[in-house]
Amino acid sequence: MTVARDIMTADARCVGENETLVDTARLMASLDVGALPICGEDKRLKGMLTDRDIVVKCLAEGRDPASTTAGSLGEGKPVTVGADDDIQEALETMKRHQVRRLPVIDGHDLVGIISQADIALALAPAETGETVAEISE
Repeated sequence: MTVARDIMTADARCVGENETLVDTARLMASLDVGALPICGEDKRLKGMLTDRDIVVKCLAEGRDPASTTAGSLGEGKPVTVGADDDIQEALETMKRHQVRRLPVIDGHDLVGIISQADIALALAPAETGETVAEISE
């Protein structure tokens, strides 16, 4: 049985909930990623933040990215999957919630992220295509 930890990208980096969006954007650029998990002072996952969130929810609204925090853009309870959950459960979660990146947790600790690229590398082309199509609907 393939589980989430088998296909995830390990060692996911978090942005702190109190870090500014300028610092977050710099971290994204240095890591060459378009999304980062938001972690709280308690080291628990608070949400996900994308480069698009920074543009649409901060810049387009005239907010200052030097004073707006990553945590202020995190909305709702994060959608996650357990590290030892079957990969089919992870795929269904991504489809149901239409998320392109799924944080993987072990207990309360973030241990990785499953992205569409991870799916493409690990699964058959037909299953990858179906998953990506349903996420993007």
